[in-house]
Amino acid sequence: MTHSYDTAKTAFVLVDPYNDFFAEDGKIYPRLKDVAESVGLHQHIRELLAAVRAAGIQVVIAPHRRWRPGDFEGWLRPGRPHQSIRDGRVYEAGTKGGEWYPDFAPRDGDIVASEHWGETGFAHTDLDQQLRQHGIEHIILAGLTAPGCVEGTGRWALELGYSVTLAKDATAAFTREWTHAAVELNGPLYAEVLTTADVTARIKD
Repeated sequence: MTHSYDTAKTAFVLVDPYNDFFAEDGKIYPRLKDVAESVGLHQHIRELLAAVRAAGIQVVIAPHRRWRPGDFEGWLRPGRPHQSIRDGRVYEAGTKGGEWYPDFAPRDGDIVASEHWGETGFAHTDLDQQLRQHGIEHIILAGLTAPGCVEGTGRWALELGYSVTLAKDATAAFTREWTHAAVELNGPLYAEVLTTADVTARIKD
């Protein structure tokens, strides 16, 4: 089905745009770099941001919890993602890694949801409330990582009644195989999967 987007009811949700994920000297980016470069990750997110801002589509940032001293101490059942953030001090508050990647930083009028602790932008955050209060029914999804917080956010959005578009070349994972599985195999289960070019064409239609 081909259609344009209702700009008043659509939001662009960008997941975890931190320096640790996107900057050359980030703690995580070196593990993503090959795949990110192969899909044109940075450029495609820039193109999406430019298109949605020009169209007046709401930009929403769904950020991960920034590591702070004391995080996860005393937890009975920390999951693998929690352990990785704790041990690596990933997205550490007050450090460059925990700051926004400059090209993707929020601007006036953007919504920054409260920080999520796990693998979805919705659990234990105000993301759903923010979207509903702004009349959003459809989200365009991008960010990192494809099989982690992006997929988790997309699946949760579906369960909450949103329609979802996944920009498949505006996300990535640590390997090409993981990216393929997340985007081409799992993506269609919860989203319409499109290229950035297709998404921007619909925005401009």
